[in-house]
Amino acid sequence: MKHQSKLPNVGTTIFSVMSALANKHDAINLSQGFPNFNSDNKLKELVTKAMHSGYNQYAPMPGNLDLREAIANKFDLLYGTSYKPDTEITVTAGATQAIYTIISAFVKQDDEVIIFRPAYDCYEPAVKINGGKTVSIQLEAPHYNINWKTVESVFTNKTKLIIINTPQNPSGSIFSEKDMEALERITKNSNCIILSDEVYEHIIFDGLQHQSICKFPNLKSRSFITASFGKTFHNTGWKLGYCCAPKVLMDEFRKVHQFNVFSVNHPMQKALAEYLKTPNRYLELSQFYQDKRDLFLNLIAASRFKFVPAKGTYFQVLDFSNITTAYDVDFAKRLTIENKIASIPLSVFNDNNRDDKVLRFCFAKTEDTLKQAAEILNKI
Repeated sequence: MKHQSKLPNVGTTIFSVMSALANKHDAINLSQGFPNFNSDNKLKELVTKAMHSGYNQYAPMPGNLDLREAIANKFDLLYGTSYKPDTEITVTAGATQAIYTIISAFVKQDDEVIIFRPAYDCYEPAVKINGGKTVSIQLEAPHYNINWKTVESVFTNKTKLIIINTPQNPSGSIFSEKDMEALERITKNSNCIILSDEVYEHIIFDGLQHQSICKFPNLKSRSFITASFGKTFHNTGWKLGYCCAPKVLMDEFRKVHQFNVFSVNHPMQKALAEYLKTPNRYLELSQFYQDKRDLFLNLIAASRFKFVPAKGTYFQVLDFSNITTAYDVDFAKRLTIENKIASIPLSVFNDNNRDDKVLRFCFAKTEDTLKQAAEILNKI
């Protein structure tokens, strides 16, 4: 049987490759982005309570209304702006499903989509499978700042979508207020839609503020926000997230969503609606993760790795150019097999596999795990 693949150049993701390698060689896994500590027992108790209370059948297609109202309240608290729970918020099976659904709803054959590299790996395949074309803008290590003149030079009437990610995975960089204002200026008076991937919105450091796209009215009117409860509350395996957008955009999103997953895990939605009533459960996350970042970086300060401290996310990029000239994928595999520590090479997220000699390490780990990891890194 012969068929033509829609994604002929796509194989197994680097996350699966490195995690499998870590498991095979019994290595400390700082590659895939998941915590190795438990989520709050209170949240798990609320899920159990919801199941025992009968919330075991389909949730409404857009999501449990209590949860959508809690999400709206969170936006109002954090950013002084909100979305209407009935028409502008949809609960999804994680942020990745939301991203895929947005792209499927709007990107048509030969539409152009601007992405910034290093880019999370789910963006481009979703564009290609829907017939679109990615226009990549490569960001420069180690700060990964955006040159908005470059953005302006590739922005045309074919640009259907711009995907931004702040705080950004894998680089740990963030968008500033000036970045958002530049994006606002470039897209003004166009039909371009913005997809703002904000899954790490609660994990931002050093007193900096998350510049959510909803804070900028002209951008909010043309934008989707995608978010992840899994990233926020240490339970990535639950695959629960949401997206927000003005009604005119959300109407189109829901047309695809209802035939994609229809609705998602009901008892978990009910539990999260209750859990979000205590804002400190997400307001305290920045300090929680900054303590882990600072511990990790202090522990490896004497190593041969170079670094600029991450401004957000729970990932830290380390520059190994003082250690070897090896290709980053080869070096990452060698570290996993020989030194028993797994990471993610950033070249796989770059245009033409550009190799800046950097690896991404996840520090959403227990203190003991970070100490063990640092001990290994200091010997390399």
